[in-house]
Amino acid sequence: MGQRITALAVVDKTFKVSTLLERPGVTGQIQGIKISPSNESLKGCHVLIEFTTPDATMKNLKACVKHKVKMVIGTTGLNDTQKKEIKKASAKIPIVFSSNMSICVNVFFKVSEMLSKKTPENYSVKMIEAHHIHKKDAPSGTAKTIAEYIQAASSKKVENIESIREGEIIGDHKVIFESPEDTIIIFHHAKSRDIFVKGSLVAAKFLKNETKGLFNMQDVLGLN
Repeated sequence: MGQRITALAVVDKTFKVSTLLERPGVTGQIQGIKISPSNESLKGCHVLIEFTTPDATMKNLKACVKHKVKMVIGTTGLNDTQKKEIKKASAKIPIVFSSNMSICVNVFFKVSEMLSKKTPENYSVKMIEAHHIHKKDAPSGTAKTIAEYIQAASSKKVENIESIREGEIIGDHKVIFESPEDTIIIFHHAKSRDIFVKGSLVAAKFLKNETKGLFNMQDVLGLN
């Protein structure tokens, strides 16, 4: 993700990539930009696009508050305490925080919400999600978000989320609404991680005129 964000941000004239953060011990350059093990290199930056681990995100969150750097957070697997820290920090800096930065996945969220609202109560809902074998959290953050939209829109509950971890699957999500009379299936298949990268760049541009507050991709895309 870091390499693809860098590659697409470099060719987008809106951005000037100033620093690349990595865990201690990782050195080198990407696109001629030096990799830094210290989040103190954020000083003077306008926005950090963050796709790391929960612990790293929390450390970088503190650095961004310290240096008044806006944040786009796409990290998944954060616990409730960590999410509260993000919300607290958003009183000082503007943050876009979303389990999935893809523009079309966020449209998928709204379609799931609409189906939950409009289908009769006798419809059951289940979900199947698949990702690569390296993904640590299950169900995926995206699957949990879909379930939240469905359950907030009506009395329906997602009865089961089946998680598959195999190969190098980037991300598949299938939601099944079923009644005795018919079945409705909506499905999203990610072909490339660039869908998340492009969405995160849109989110970073959205923050340009924001001074504080917590936003999600629904806010960024005007879907709320």
